[in-house]
Amino acid sequence: MSYCLYFQAHVKKESVWIVTSILRSCEHLAFDRNIDLPKSIFEFFVPADSVADFISLMDYFAKKELVFNLQQLPNRLLIEDV
Repeated sequence: MSYCLYFQAHVKKESVWIVTSILRSCEHLAFDRNIDLPKSIFEFFVPADSVADFISLMDYFAKKELVFNLQQLPNRLLIEDV
């Protein structure tokens, strides 16, 4: 079994609806979820074969100052008791 790669990023609060709408319109690109509402930190679960497209889109969002501090982290579902 293969697990998704895991990313976190800060999404500008005023732009959350834009970022999430675009991500959800890209079928099977990523699953997004707000993990820290006050800080507007989102987590993204990305299938391995979609990582290049995901990174490209997130780079575009970063250039438009919608997303900040994208980082790949260990998949928390594999390391935490969730």
